[in-house]
Amino acid sequence: MKEEISKALDVLRKGGVILYPTDTVWGIGCDATNQEAVARVYEIKKREDSKSLVLLAADIDMICRYVKEIPEMAVQLVEVNDKPMTIIYPGAQGLPANAVAEDGTVAMRIPMMDFCRQLASRLGRPLVSTSANISGEPTPKKFSEIPQEIKGAVDHIVDPSLEAGATGRASSIIKVGLDYSIQIIRK
Repeated sequence: MKEEISKALDVLRKGGVILYPTDTVWGIGCDATNQEAVARVYEIKKREDSKSLVLLAADIDMICRYVKEIPEMAVQLVEVNDKPMTIIYPGAQGLPANAVAEDGTVAMRIPMMDFCRQLASRLGRPLVSTSANISGEPTPKKFSEIPQEIKGAVDHIVDPSLEAGATGRASSIIKVGLDYSIQIIRK
């Protein structure tokens, strides 16, 4: 795993795009703070950049650097979470406009897969993690289902043997507000 992290980091630090396993499904990813790399992810997916992306963070401290104020409810959800869960936070900061939703929110998840947490931690910034499919097409559950068009468009493909911990299902998505509001977007 260390060798795969090193290879992926080299590509990410140069502004490249990777194809990598997450705790849910395979993701197309890049350094979420690199506007040009984020734009490439949208190009690869053939997706409008008005649709927001999910970002992976190493821990709650990393999330705190990219969100102006973390709602207390979000901290509680992260602490009790035992399944892949993405939280939409208000008040994104320090991220390019194309990594943030039009309403200023950002969707972030702390992955339950050691590889992803270590990759984000060593990069020191969140990773874009959007499903490895062309927009509007089915989400591949495993590496063998990823279209060749996607595989050929990225700069690095992480070793498929690391997909062993993936659930094959998208994460739940919960939107939290500073006013204690909670909205379940996807169960």
